Amino acid sequence: MDSASASQLKSSDDDETVADKVCNKSIVVPHRVVALANSFEKKDRSWYVKSQIPNDLSIQVNDITFQAHKFPLISKCGYLSNIELQPSTSGNGYHLKLENFPGGAETFETILKFCYGLQLDLNPLNVAPLRCASEYLYMTEEFQDGNLISKTDGFITFVVLVSWRDTLTVLRSCTSLSPWAENLQIVRRCCDLLAWKACNDSHDIPEDVENNERSLYSGIANLQLDHFMRVVTTVNARRGKPETIGRLIMKYAEKWLPLIDDDLEGIRGYGSGNNELQFSVKGERTEESSLGCQEQKRIIESLVSVLPQQPEAVSCQFLLRLLKTAIVYSASPALVSDLEKRVGMALEDANVCDLLIPNFKNEDQQKGASSPEDYTIYNVDVVHRILEYYVMHEQQQQEQQIQGKPSITKLLDNYLAEIAKDPCLSITKFQVLAEMLPENAWKCHDGLYRAIDMFLKTHPSLSEHDRRRLCKTMNCEKLSLDACLHAAQNDRLPLRTIVQINTQVLFSEQVKMRMMMQEKQAGNNEENPEGSDDKRTSRDSEVRKLKGELENVRSKMAELQDDYNELQQEYEKLNSSKHKSTQYWGSRWQKVKRSFQMKGEDDETRDTPRRRRSSTGPRTSLTRRRMSMS
Repeated sequence: MDSASASQLKSSDDDETVADKVCNKSIVVPHRVVALANSFEKKDRSWYVKSQIPNDLSIQVNDITFQAHKFPLISKCGYLSNIELQPSTSGNGYHLKLENFPGGAETFETILKFCYGLQLDLNPLNVAPLRCASEYLYMTEEFQDGNLISKTDGFITFVVLVSWRDTLTVLRSCTSLSPWAENLQIVRRCCDLLAWKACNDSHDIPEDVENNERSLYSGIANLQLDHFMRVVTTVNARRGKPETIGRLIMKYAEKWLPLIDDDLEGIRGYGSGNNELQFSVKGERTEESSLGCQEQKRIIESLVSVLPQQPEAVSCQFLLRLLKTAIVYSASPALVSDLEKRVGMALEDANVCDLLIPNFKNEDQQKGASSPEDYTIYNVDVVHRILEYYVMHEQQQQEQQIQGKPSITKLLDNYLAEIAKDPCLSITKFQVLAEMLPENAWKCHDGLYRAIDMFLKTHPSLSEHDRRRLCKTMNCEKLSLDACLHAAQNDRLPLRTIVQINTQVLFSEQVKMRMMMQEKQAGNNEENPEGSDDKRTSRDSEVRKLKGELENVRSKMAELQDDYNELQQEYEKLNSSKHKSTQYWGSRWQKVKRSFQMKGEDDETRDTPRRRRSSTGPRTSLTRRRMSMS
């Protein structure tokens, strides 16, 4: 008898030693309880404790039933000892149903084994459910030393919160444990640790590690939205860097938000019949990103609500991506306006591809669309509002005497050239965009001329009035010589613009000639300083001659303008006559335009004396053509 007792004590000591290695705490249970459970067996949807003593307690958790003994559970669970157990309908002991049990049947199975003195295996995956379930069952030190509440609390404090990877695992397991995990401060403690880690390690994380799926930022991005927002809010409360918050937000958006094709490969052209635009939304290659529209909308609104106000927090490209996604998922107008304002403040960092926002319309908007302008490829109105915010921001910067940022004229020129290819774009929207920036913002109008020429090429049916109206946005004096030479031979431009450009070419040639003469005279003065007075007199006379020639060109230009107005009036009168007469005048009109182009080419090839003698040529040629036409 003594030898049997000694062997049982020895086996009990071995069990306690194994438990100490796992949990660093001994499990103190009555020796008689250990002998109650030989093993656990599952049949269908029920668990049975196999023992020599019959089971006297049936516990139902969700749809699983556990057949156990009352004494091991009551000795450690205050909840069971304080309630009145109801007799079972089968007459075999008592029955208890646990409603809304944290962690479900799997967690209760672990607790049941713990109550029978079996080995307890705590890990980051099950410690949060066990902590909440032990609180549900009130397993405190009052009933037994080293009870489950103290064990799980110690494991969270001394094991989980030491490693941010284990902390992420615990936090993800808390998703289905609300409100228990919140009330027990498990979520708060995990979010505090992750926020502290992100604030302290942000300056030590290189780009290659950040892109690693096992990095801290990637781990935080895998969290559920509410927990992610708690982490970001805690980082902000700890006065974390705006770049840190921005990096977290960008990583989360990359994980959960779909990607609008940056190169617009998703635009597949126009549908047959109604010209409605079709484009695709490219999603992430992960199953987690296949969320509903409402969930995507909630993610966008949540991310924008915690965006730092500092412009260096996130890139302009990321803001435009958020803006595109917000438009696609019909986010609130206030949120879209906020994103437009943020983009306007950082517009100098954008590129043309980012500004090409597809003109997405849902089914209701497509039904209400009537005019061709409703089927444009790109959403021009959004870019117009962004430019308005940019202009307002620049004016505030100038009033505060803050150093101005680089001009965006080149960006606007390239954007206008891209949207000019849209056949549904109206001339009014194009002109309004071209006139958004003040005149002094442009140093050269070559890019604007290229965009206007592209618009005229895409819209060949524009009237002469619309062509003149469009070309008014361009200042011919700010065109380079190469652009002027190209425009002088451009049949798509109205005649008045061609005349102005030809005059500009003549003026540029005269200025260039004057500069060459001044340089030559300066060189001669250096070689012969004694005759500098005579040279200066000769130079003054040449300057006076050049001024006279320029005045003569201006007077001829005024006469050409009057003749052009007369021709225009005659053309408008004859335009309402027969179609045959219209074709006849159209051919004559092309000859008049070609005469100006030939005149510009002849002026470039002639030398200076012949160019001066031919200054009255356009007037004579135009008069002769008018006589022949009459």
